[in-house]
Amino acid sequence: MRTAYSVETVRTAERELMARLPEGALMQRAAAGLAAACADVLGRVYGGRVVLLVGSGDNGGDALYAGARLARRGAGVTALLLAPERTHAGGLAALRRAGGAAVASGDGFPGTARELIRRADLVVDGIVGIGGRGGLRPDAASLADYAAESRAVVVAVDLPSGVEADTGEVHGPAVRADLTVTFGTHKPGLLIDPAREYAGSVRLVDIGLDLPGAAELEALQHVDVAARLPAPGAESDKYRRGVVGIAAGSARYPGAAVLAVSGALRGGAGAVRYVGPAADAVISRFPETLVSDLGPARAGRVQAWVVGPGAGDDASAVAEVLEAEVPVLVDADGLRLADRETVRGRTAPTLLTPHAGEAAALLGVSRESVEGARLTSVRELAARYGATVLLKGSTTLVADPGGGVVRVNPTGTAWLATAGSGDVLSGLAGSLLASGLSALDAGSVGAYLHGLAGRLAAEGAPVGAHDVAEAVRDAWRDVTG
Repeated sequence: MRTAYSVETVRTAERELMARLPEGALMQRAAAGLAAACADVLGRVYGGRVVLLVGSGDNGGDALYAGARLARRGAGVTALLLAPERTHAGGLAALRRAGGAAVASGDGFPGTARELIRRADLVVDGIVGIGGRGGLRPDAASLADYAAESRAVVVAVDLPSGVEADTGEVHGPAVRADLTVTFGTHKPGLLIDPAREYAGSVRLVDIGLDLPGAAELEALQHVDVAARLPAPGAESDKYRRGVVGIAAGSARYPGAAVLAVSGALRGGAGAVRYVGPAADAVISRFPETLVSDLGPARAGRVQAWVVGPGAGDDASAVAEVLEAEVPVLVDADGLRLADRETVRGRTAPTLLTPHAGEAAALLGVSRESVEGARLTSVRELAARYGATVLLKGSTTLVADPGGGVVRVNPTGTAWLATAGSGDVLSGLAGSLLASGLSALDAGSVGAYLHGLAGRLAAEGAPVGAHDVAEAVRDAWRDVTG
């Protein structure tokens, strides 16, 4: 499990550790890890051209001490000082003792800086630390632009400068890194878009922080998913494994029903019941499906319902399903048709699975607002509806209504941006609900398998939702070994 902690939690842990260590020891640990990562990037350190972008905080000190280590190994290191009078004195002295150079901002600085960065093999971003807010100021933004224009590999110290550590939001110019070397723990902004796109690859350096058990963010990995996947026992039958009901599709959108059922059949439940106008299309594709034309309330026993994909404007099935005393997943048209107070009044778990546009409509804001503040949006939506919310997108987030840790999915791929892919996810997660997983686990495990299936199906080539559904089986095998 990868975990991420808030700036406040990290700062507290750093203070507690520094109180037990000799002065400057914690920064030296960070600098050593940063220098090792930079050396790996350079390959051959001797003769390498390194430029440090140095601000006034501890990140600047980390960069300077790491630069000193590289200079002692024969690299040509130059520090560009954005705030000369507030530069970390110890780090700057160490760099100069090691043979490195420093150029202070002032007359002629922009041109000099641009030329140095243009010729660099490696640029180290130590402009702003995890406490930074808002985008970069103009002088720092210019350096970020020069780095982006260059052929140098850009390594960010702890977090790309200009992105929000706690939320993953980006409110102005920011450094785009190829690699981010982060210390002690991941920060939420390294795992959530849009900031995640600025981080590049992320390398975690252990500096000995003692962090609490409750993280801000969790990202499941293979072992975590495998531990949560349902597995039949010797006494299992199709009913003991769980039955998931699918109320989806319409005359206009019969394919949504077929795709939701396809995801459900690969989600571990013992049987799938389908209710809706697309029964003929479903049964012709999946003859093992149990179909009914009596409506959700009289369809037969289920352990969970999925409602909404392709439902059009028919609110009756949504209302009927929300009255059921079993876990319910609401997706697509169902999100628009579901009454908020009815959802809030449910006693059984409810999982809502909007994409950014649907979330924006439910929150009464623009889609851009949701995409720019994904963590804030998913938490707010969960609180408003009293439901677990899976916010689909470039980084899928799953939040419970009572607050606490938010799950972020690391397996997503842009190839999943294809019609019907969300219907497959709905069926898959609904099947996991029926097999007994909590709404948080069903959503996060479903998103993990769905994202991995998208990667396996695509392998660099376009795919459709049907391909993704077919690949869920391969994703399951990949996770369980």
